[in-house]
Amino acid sequence: MNAFDLTALRLQNQHLTKPEFTDPADVVKYLGAVQSQDYNGAKWALGMRLKNSTDEFIEHAFTDGHIIRTHVMRPTWHFVHPDDARWMLDLTAHRIQSLARGRHKQLEINDTVLTKSEKIISKALQGGKQVARDELSVLLKQNGIATDEQRYVHIMMHLELEQVICSGGRAGKQFTYALFDERVPQSKKLSHHEAVVKLMERYFTSHGPATLADFVWWSGLTITDARAGIENLKHKLESYEFEGNTYWFTGNPSTAKSTIAYLLPNYDEYIVSYKDRSFAINATDISKADPRGTIFNHTIILNGKIEGIWKKTIKKERLEVELIPFKKLSDAGLKAIEIAAKKYAEFLGLKDVVRK
Repeated sequence: MNAFDLTALRLQNQHLTKPEFTDPADVVKYLGAVQSQDYNGAKWALGMRLKNSTDEFIEHAFTDGHIIRTHVMRPTWHFVHPDDARWMLDLTAHRIQSLARGRHKQLEINDTVLTKSEKIISKALQGGKQVARDELSVLLKQNGIATDEQRYVHIMMHLELEQVICSGGRAGKQFTYALFDERVPQSKKLSHHEAVVKLMERYFTSHGPATLADFVWWSGLTITDARAGIENLKHKLESYEFEGNTYWFTGNPSTAKSTIAYLLPNYDEYIVSYKDRSFAINATDISKADPRGTIFNHTIILNGKIEGIWKKTIKKERLEVELIPFKKLSDAGLKAIEIAAKKYAEFLGLKDVVRK
C-alpha cells in the first residue's frame, strides 16, 4: 500500500467511491456519527453515500426521527442513529461538559440556571411536542433566564448532553427540539471500555485507514482510551505502517484509476474526521483554501485530493456551481466535476446545472 492506495481506500470505506446504502439512517450508523452543523451540507454528505438519494428523502428521515441531530462529539452537532445516541452520549458527554465549564462561568451559567431551564423546557415539550428553537429561547427569557445567543447555545447544549432534549423535525426552515426520551429508544448500557471499542470499530471500519491520533481527534476521547481500545480490535482490523505511523483499516483498495470528482460539502467526514489531513491536500495548496483550514469550505475532490473549492447558487430550478481551483484543471477533471455537479443538482431536485 502507498499513499494513493490509502486515499483510495478511505474513499471506498466512506462509501463515496461506490455507494451501497439506500437508507440515510444506515449511513449514519455505519459512519458512527456525521458532523452536521451545516445542516444542508450534511444532508448532501449523506446523499453522496446513498444510491439515488434526494434532499427531500433525507429531510423526511430527519423529520421522522430516523436520524437524530445533537451535540455528541468535540463539541458540535452530529447526525447519529437513534439506537446509538444514548451510549455515545454516555461515553462522550462528560468530556464535553468539562471543556464547557470555563465558558459557563464566563456566561454566568450555574447549576441553578441549568436546573430551572431543564424544568421549563421539559414541561414545554412533554407529550411529543416539538417546539422551535426561537420559541424556547423566548420561553426561557419570559421565565427570567437571559438568552443571548451564546448563553442560549450553551444551555441547550448542556440539555442535549444530559439527554434531556434532542432534535425534532423542522417547522418550515426552523429547527425544533423534542424530549430525548420521547424520540430516542432505550438501549443497553455499555461500560466505558465497551463503548470505546464499539465506537473505534465503527470509525476504523468506515474511516480507515486512520491512526489512533485521528480517532482521538474525531471522537474527542483520550489517547489512553484509544490505546486500550485498539487492543480489543487488533484481530478484526488490518494495520499498515507508513512514514512512522500505524494506520488501522478494513478492506482492500480498488484498482480503479479513472478520474473521479466529488463536490464535498464543508465539514464532510472525508476531511474533518482526520487530525492529519495531508493525504487530502498538498501542503502548497493549504493557504489557497482558507486560512482557517479546508473544513470550512465546500471542496473539489479529484482522485482523493482537494484541488479547489466551490460555491453554489440556486436560481429557480437551476444550480449554478462556481469553481475556484488551485490550478488549471484538466479536461478529464472538468468532465468529472460536471458529472458530480449534475448528481448534486439531481439530489436537490433541480432540472439544470451551470458551471461558472
